[in-house]
Amino acid sequence: MAAPLDAPAAPPHVARLLISCPDRPGIVAAVSRFLFEHGANILDADQHSTDPQGGTFFMRMAFDLVGLNEDRAAFEQVFATEVAEPFGMEWSIAYAANRKRMAILVSREDHCLLDLLWRWRSGELDADVGLVLSNHRHVEEDAARFGVPFVHVPVTQATKPQAEAAMLEHLAGRFDLIVLARYMQILSGDFLASVGAPIVNIHHSFLPAFAGADPYRRASERGVKIIGATAHYVTEELDAGPIIEQDVVRVSHRDDLGALVRLGRDVERTVLARAVQRHLEDRVLVHENRTVVF
Repeated sequence: MAAPLDAPAAPPHVARLLISCPDRPGIVAAVSRFLFEHGANILDADQHSTDPQGGTFFMRMAFDLVGLNEDRAAFEQVFATEVAEPFGMEWSIAYAANRKRMAILVSREDHCLLDLLWRWRSGELDADVGLVLSNHRHVEEDAARFGVPFVHVPVTQATKPQAEAAMLEHLAGRFDLIVLARYMQILSGDFLASVGAPIVNIHHSFLPAFAGADPYRRASERGVKIIGATAHYVTEELDAGPIIEQDVVRVSHRDDLGALVRLGRDVERTVLARAVQRHLEDRVLVHENRTVVF
């Protein structure tokens, strides 16, 4: 796998803490005090409460570990015991130096794939892109130009279980994030349960409008004045997972179906890139079927 060109080195001593818990006084003070006492320096902090009286509290805190007084495993264990457990926290710590491993799935349309690969090569996406997988061979040469391994797994209605099993051989347990960059196959619940990584999809409409197939044609028939794109986490319910990012562009009666598709492609790749970047930077917390994005 080729390394991205001119990519900045990941900060070796930066960590990101994500927290969700029942809201109550003292959470920020407890976390801040713990980090100070263990030699960490807070670099960035964001927080949100659904309701200060009985709601859910969310926080993202980035901090520098240069002064950390113990190893990471011990640090996390003490945090769990002294802070997380008393406040009933769901929490995770990600270390920026541990670049996330990412796979990209794509069908015939290549615009989102090429945009992600260009951003990755330019250093905008802090990840290791380890695989492009497709049910067609259209993008095989594109993956090769970026130095990324390519795998072709054809899918038909009759062979879908076998195809998903073959995909899992390449994906399960190997990646921290899977991106559907216009991969036009519905993934089964068994696949989602087995793949072992969150999956981000780009849908070419402003969900919940025009979920499912052929949204641009249905938007054109409806005479809408805006079209959009939605990046969301994949769940078993089609196009209904927690939304990470959305955007729109205005259209008019002068724009035929072809124009909607052309305009929509720009929105799709921008929205998908934003969502992927936010996930890679540990800025997304999922709560029920919604997200808090810092």
